[in-house]
Amino acid sequence: QVQLVESGGGSVQAGGSLRLSCAASGSTNSRRCMAWFRQASGKEREGVAGIDLYGSRRYADSVKGRFTISQDNAKNTLHLEMNSLKPEDTAMYYCAARWACAGNWNDRFNFPIWGQGTQVTVSS
Repeated sequence: QVQLVESGGGSVQAGGSLRLSCAASGSTNSRRCMAWFRQASGKEREGVAGIDLYGSRRYADSVKGRFTISQDNAKNTLHLEMNSLKPEDTAMYYCAARWACAGNWNDRFNFPIWGQGTQVTVSS
């Protein structure tokens, strides 16, 4: 069973940047699809960015051009580079993994493995 641990969250002012990381451990099978989700207070969890087995990337419209998802297979780590942050980006950010990559990348029900989350707060 793989374990995911996020880090890199924090508080920044609007226009600032943060880089989130997600370290995976407990599994030697690196052929998995991964994604970042976020959940703001009182709202449903939503997909932010996803990356598949071949390195293809998908983004929510709200973050296109500002966020970049990447992975370091050698270090078993997933990253999310977030630039030009806005107050509406404030949320708990979660890393998620799955091995059956069928279905929508941004459907949280397609992901069985989750990290504990890291808080991102953007002030105006």
